[in-house]
Amino acid sequence: MIKRNLISDQFLVESLKSGDPGSFSFIFSTYFRDMVFFAYSFTHELTTAEDIVQDTFVKLWEEHEKLNVTVSLRSVLLKTIQNKCIDWHRHKKVLNNHSTFIIDNSPLYEYDTDNYVLRSELEDIIENAVATLPDNIKEAFEMNRYEGLKYQEIAIRLNVSVRTVEVRISKALDLLRKKLVDYF
Repeated sequence: MIKRNLISDQFLVESLKSGDPGSFSFIFSTYFRDMVFFAYSFTHELTTAEDIVQDTFVKLWEEHEKLNVTVSLRSVLLKTIQNKCIDWHRHKKVLNNHSTFIIDNSPLYEYDTDNYVLRSELEDIIENAVATLPDNIKEAFEMNRYEGLKYQEIAIRLNVSVRTVEVRISKALDLLRKKLVDYF
């Protein structure tokens, strides 16, 4: 294997610019580990650090013909990785802000005690009202509302006509409206 100190950055850059895959492999194997440690110092996530470094090397290979190194190759790689880590932090902050906004402004995330108690009480009241329905009406209603079955499917299961199912569910809704009139 070629020793790092025997090969100048200028030679590596010129060789890489010409499209030599061997020079790219040498650069990758020489710098990858150190670059991951450097990226990890920013991200504190090993897989993220590895992804950032890998992306940097992919970009280096894809743009090897345009490569312009005025300082050391190591400095260019470190600066690129540092910028990618800063971008990663910015993106992570945007995601966190968005998540916080969604949680703070979404009715799905309302967990205050009063709303929970009211909802729980209302569910109990509805459950008790459904329990008082005549069995044949309750059965059709529960299949439709709780199991999500269509009228045709209920008719097949109960061995009745679709019209009978319609009447039973309509009757269930009418009875429930009357029993729950004080709550709506």
